[in-house]
Amino acid sequence: MPFGVGPYVPPAALRNGHAMTIYAWARRRRFPDLPAAVSRHFDVAPSTRLLARCHWQPNPRLRPTLVLLHGLEGSADSHYMRGIADKAFRRGFNVVRLNQRNCGDTDHLSVGVYHSGLTADPAAVLRELAEEDGLRTLVVIGYSLGGNLALRLAGELGAHEQPAVKAFAAVSPTLDLTACADALERAENRLYQWNFVRDLRRRVRRKASLYPEHYTTAHLPRIRTVREFDEAYTAPLSGFRDAADYYYRASSLRVIADARRPTLVVTAEDDPFIPLEPFRSPEVVGNPHVALVITRHGGHCGFISARRSLAASGDAYWAEEVVVRFAAAALDGSPTPAS
Repeated sequence: MPFGVGPYVPPAALRNGHAMTIYAWARRRRFPDLPAAVSRHFDVAPSTRLLARCHWQPNPRLRPTLVLLHGLEGSADSHYMRGIADKAFRRGFNVVRLNQRNCGDTDHLSVGVYHSGLTADPAAVLRELAEEDGLRTLVVIGYSLGGNLALRLAGELGAHEQPAVKAFAAVSPTLDLTACADALERAENRLYQWNFVRDLRRRVRRKASLYPEHYTTAHLPRIRTVREFDEAYTAPLSGFRDAADYYYRASSLRVIADARRPTLVVTAEDDPFIPLEPFRSPEVVGNPHVALVITRHGGHCGFISARRSLAASGDAYWAEEVVVRFAAAALDGSPTPAS
């Protein structure tokens, strides 16, 4: 029973990774009690500005702050970003929902692209929040690609860098990018592959219209997989030799052994395209600072529970409740899941 939430039990109709993943992605959610967000820009690099949606408590310096990172082609408005914000704000947290480069209709704010290993961007945001805003208690939470970023930050910051960052959590993280790309290319995952590639193609077309000197659409007709997209665009635009080099160097599996602050990892055995094997590696299970929660069901970024009223919001999004309670427990000095 992680952090007092209770074991994860899915609805009978969603005890299938594909059903859970698609239902959670397509389901409409409303958050009438979440206060309107305040927009905030962060200049993280030359010609690179990120847009965040922030929810501030009264006297924000006296409150802990969650910094949320979304997944591939998501945004600050992804349902899980707003769901966590709703739960966390009720518990007294400030919340910063961060768009990665170009996401959330911000293509015009950055010449370059985001990728799964680009920790410099959220690291710059964390530094500004601590040094300029005076926020002394920060927790990073990421989903999917954002989960990989959160775990990379945990390893890269180690024990001493950016001391205001107290803990990290990742849900359905792309821990091993090569393994994830391989899984996406299985026939049963063609719907997810098609969806990602469609959105990535649209991204390139928008970037090419804004920055024709930096982007070409010539490669788009032949791209059918995320790996082919990364080979043609992500890798060369981000300084990697090719997609294989990008996947190897950007995977959080390479650095998670160096995590020295409370770190939570939540994944499901039936996630369609996040293989379980990397989570069983010595780098993960051998690190006493990493709390690993593996559920039988949950799909990819789903984890809708059969039990409602898990939280004050009255919804059934189990993983969201777990990560918020983990953040609270980590700040209390007791981040180990209860058995």
